[in-house]
Amino acid sequence: MSWIAKRMNRIGTESAFEILAMARELERRGKKIIHLEVGEPDFDTPQHIVEAGVRALREGYTHYTTARGLYELRGAIANRIKERYGVDVSPDWEVIPMPGAKPCLFAAIMVTINEGEEVIIPNPAYPVYRSVVEFVGGKVVDVELKEENKFRMTYEDVERKITERTKMIVVNTPHNPCGSVMDERDIKALVELAERKNILILSDEIYSEITYDKNHYSFLQVDGIENVIMVDGFSKTYAMTGWRLGYAVGPREVIDKMVKLQINMTTCPAAFVQKAGIAALNGPKEPINKMVDEYRSRREVVYKKLREIEEFSVVKPEGAFYIFPNVKKLGVDSKELVMKLLKEAGVALLHGTAFGKKGEGYIRISYANSISNLEKGISRIKKFIEKV
Repeated sequence: MSWIAKRMNRIGTESAFEILAMARELERRGKKIIHLEVGEPDFDTPQHIVEAGVRALREGYTHYTTARGLYELRGAIANRIKERYGVDVSPDWEVIPMPGAKPCLFAAIMVTINEGEEVIIPNPAYPVYRSVVEFVGGKVVDVELKEENKFRMTYEDVERKITERTKMIVVNTPHNPCGSVMDERDIKALVELAERKNILILSDEIYSEITYDKNHYSFLQVDGIENVIMVDGFSKTYAMTGWRLGYAVGPREVIDKMVKLQINMTTCPAAFVQKAGIAALNGPKEPINKMVDEYRSRREVVYKKLREIEEFSVVKPEGAFYIFPNVKKLGVDSKELVMKLLKEAGVALLHGTAFGKKGEGYIRISYANSISNLEKGISRIKKFIEKV
């Protein structure tokens, strides 16, 4: 008899960390690897945020907070949303900080989706969406993101998938892995559709500050939190991946249940981390601007270098720090290609199927690395393809 519950067969994983583990093992054996696989900023957390966290530790913020988190943090989140999007949310009832954006996504799906209910998600997409929906017994309904649409989710594609069983639409803009940014027109139309059909929208906006050609337009801006649960966090914008802090805003009945779930899982985010989050939201924006400017420069380099590879076709990303080249001309399974590039060329990246079946024929490159390493990595890819 197995000790493991059957439900664990329904939960997936993130291939980025599997590839990272393989790459680390190769490095341990002496091979030099260029890391283009993990979606983690290569910048240090801005100093004023670090200092706020250290100061909080010295001031005794080493105990529980309430499961809703520090009121001061919830107020700072509400103020930031008002400042960016012109939307009023109540820090008392409509905001919850959690230990990362992932727990927010997990909790939002856990407290809303019943067994057999349908959840529309983009494909390819961040794998956690599918994983959690299937874990709770929901049914995933895929919407293919098409290269000819610059990998944007469109209203028309979603509308065709709506049935009487549809409970939720998951959206992600800017998008991982494709780097696409949804059009304002589609965002407005989807919110209006959700209101007509009484469907929830779970909007993952973790890359909201990292856009290049146009400002981020939030799902909250259409009609507040009537049918929208918005998830954002500190990992990408403030280079705080290891601090583990994210937040969700949404209808009170949903947030109340997410609070109840947090009581059962983690009690609360670490108190000193919440204080650092306040400093991030209320502090200077120059560190963010510098990081985004650097990502923009890297995007230009990566896009230009990849276009020099004859067998690739590439859509220029509009947000986040990923690019999703089409490698179908090579006529090889994308996972097989990624394994060969890792072992033979010393470049770690991700196969498109790590993000769903519609990712076959693509690879994801993270440009959260120096321009020097990006140039070296893509040169290695080019040489490997020319050789084979």
